[in-house]
Amino acid sequence: MAERLPSPLAGRKIVVTRAIPQIVELSRELTDRGADPISLPLVSFAGPEDCRPMDTALQQLDSFDWTIFTSANAVLAVVQRTEKLGGRQFHLKRPSQIAAVGPATAKEAEKRGISVDYVAKNHSGVALAEELGERVRGKSVLLPRSDRANPDLSAALRRNGARVTEVVAYRTLLPSNLDRKEVNRLVGSGIDAVVFFSPSAVHHFSEIMGREQLPALQRRIVIAAVGPVTAGALQRAGIERVVQAADTTAMAVVKSLEAHFAGAAKLSTAGVKRG
Repeated sequence: MAERLPSPLAGRKIVVTRAIPQIVELSRELTDRGADPISLPLVSFAGPEDCRPMDTALQQLDSFDWTIFTSANAVLAVVQRTEKLGGRQFHLKRPSQIAAVGPATAKEAEKRGISVDYVAKNHSGVALAEELGERVRGKSVLLPRSDRANPDLSAALRRNGARVTEVVAYRTLLPSNLDRKEVNRLVGSGIDAVVFFSPSAVHHFSEIMGREQLPALQRRIVIAAVGPVTAGALQRAGIERVVQAADTTAMAVVKSLEAHFAGAAKLSTAGVKRG
């Protein structure tokens, strides 16, 4: 049997801007390849300030034709709130159709006992709305989301003729225990890459580091994004070279980083003059 070659990630320090419970699978995949994953949670979550709009929607759940989940956090928030309202599990009172923005969101739903009818081929909210197209025309759609959610998805659904009920399922916050000095120290400690999972994480990182520092950072470390929406947020923040994962799974993140570092190594080798 041929000996397995070392991964291009071996020895690399990879900062993942999520809390440890959210990166178990990604951390394992990185560690298996000899990388050193470092958790730097830049986002925390809390319930809505006012739960009444979501409660009303959940109590009328069987009146919706579709529920669309745009994140694993939305799945978890809805399931927990449904159970708190009356102990009846979401999948026992579900609407006729469930859609998810990507495989990670779909996986969280399946883990919670919710069968997903459609997973977006291109993992963004607008793409999901366009892919659903005529299937949502004239249909009632429940859209449980973050308080900072991009309005493009709901607008696209309405353009396709859907009747959208959008409710705040959870709030996205900057972690209260985040040590800004520690973040600056970590970034300056020889890390090789930072992986972002949401625009909120990009905004919080930019706020901590200073807006002018983020574009400068790309000259010495790799900036990676999970999903086109996060990639767009990085580009608007001044990052010209974004390594984007093909989808939202841990394996896709790993493969995108491996491909980048393997390509960088080839370029470096090609640039060496040989005697």
